[in-house]
Order: sequence, then C-alpha cells, then structure tokens
Amino acid sequence: MTPLFRRLQPAQKFRISPSSIARLLKIPRHLIVRVESWAYIVFVHRRDKGGQFISYRRLRQWFNAIACKIQHCTTCPQLRQLWLAIERDRKRHNQQYNDQDAALLSNFWTRCWYTLSIDILTTPPLEVALRCVTLR
Repeated sequence: MTPLFRRLQPAQKFRISPSSIARLLKIPRHLIVRVESWAYIVFVHRRDKGGQFISYRRLRQWFNAIACKIQHCTTCPQLRQLWLAIERDRKRHNQQYNDQDAALLSNFWTRCWYTLSIDILTTPPLEVALRCVTLR
C-alpha cells in the first residue's frame, strides 16, 4: 500500500455504484450483480463472467479524490509532498493510470502551486512565518 493510497482510503471513503462500474467496464448495468469494496481492490460480481477485480486507481473517484487533496493543500511544502506521493504511486502502478488524467492532475497541481506561491508573495511576512512554524 502506497502513502497516497493510505491518504485517500478508498475502501472507506469511495461510494461505488454498479452503474459507474458498468460505465467503466463498458457493459450493460444489468450484467452487474453486486459490487464489493475490499481493502485494496473492488470485486464486481457479474452475470456473464462470474467476477472481476478492478483497481481503485481506475475509478473516476480516485482522480476526484486526488484533485480534492490537491485543492485542500494550504502550503507549498504540503502541496509538494502530495505531488511526490502522487508521482511515486503513478510510477509504481503505471498501468492503472490514464495518461490524460495524469496530465489534468499535473495542470491542476501547477495552478494550485502558482496560487499558493502568489498568496505567499502577497501575504504579510508575519503570516508567512507563522505558516512555516505550524509545518514543523
């Protein structure tokens, strides 16, 4: 389990509907009997195949959860640490990541980094010092 996976906690926080799984697998909804969220993977009971494993990383909720984590970072070091965790996870599980989603996350992260950098430049020095102290 990677640090990013521990941060997102998909088994506890993701609400996965059979219709979203059907859309991902490109099959009709009526072929899905039940969806089980296990600790590290999703198991889909299907009428036609019996069962199928799906990684949380292939779900749209994974992408949305990462974007939400990026958006909630309040300091540049925190944002940088999150990006390093994303990159490590992506290198380790490369086949489960979509290149288009990775590019969107990169652009989103860059915009947030720029916003935080501008915010630090326009913030009075005392507030910047207080932010740095709270990080330690």
